[in-house]
Amino acid sequence: MLALKGVSFSYARGAEELFGGVSHVFTPGVVTAVTGPSGRGKSTLLYVLGLMLTPTSGRVLVEGEAVSAAPDAVRARVRAHRIGFVFQDAALDPTRTVLDSVIEPALYAGWRLRDARARGSGLLAQMGVSARAGHRPGEISGGQAQRVAVCRALVTDPVVVLADEPTGNLDRDNAAGVLAALSAAAGGRDQAAGNADNGAGSGPDRGTSEGRTVVIATHDPFVLDHADEVLAL
Repeated sequence: MLALKGVSFSYARGAEELFGGVSHVFTPGVVTAVTGPSGRGKSTLLYVLGLMLTPTSGRVLVEGEAVSAAPDAVRARVRAHRIGFVFQDAALDPTRTVLDSVIEPALYAGWRLRDARARGSGLLAQMGVSARAGHRPGEISGGQAQRVAVCRALVTDPVVVLADEPTGNLDRDNAAGVLAALSAAAGGRDQAAGNADNGAGSGPDRGTSEGRTVVIATHDPFVLDHADEVLAL
């Protein structure tokens, strides 16, 4: 479960709040679009949900835990194991292969290289880009890069996936493909990935019953039409 309890945010003390008193429980297993006028704080709210920004007031709960005010080490651990990110420009390292970019979060989370590569290769195959596994980001199309970014977000089998304008630089066909991938990601989680041995004997076993919580920050009507639920700021 991902939830906001009375969350507000401003970038400086005394500055105008981008949003205030937001409370919302995000439904697992569906895609929720966060929308609103330009400057209203859609992307900022996503970074608050992802524990990269701390709310001015209120709480963010992940699987029932109030983690937004936790120490940095705790928030980093939650991000590494429970949250996946998809950015507008894919944000792939141009010096690494596609597969190496995909598995980076798993290695950061403590997975063994063998397990991470197997998981990453499987996701690339599911997304139809396995033939590009050995290529650099500059050698693949924008649509392929964004599908790779979805694979990277899913590699640790997180309970939450956050996507910031993931179709903003794509044509409609490629946008539809990315949205279909995110919708499929919401529908269920991978028991095998959840049970993967991360080298420390602490691989999570969270099951597949509820699916993932997928949240997309967007102003695109095309994305809104494909979302299951909408949170307007």
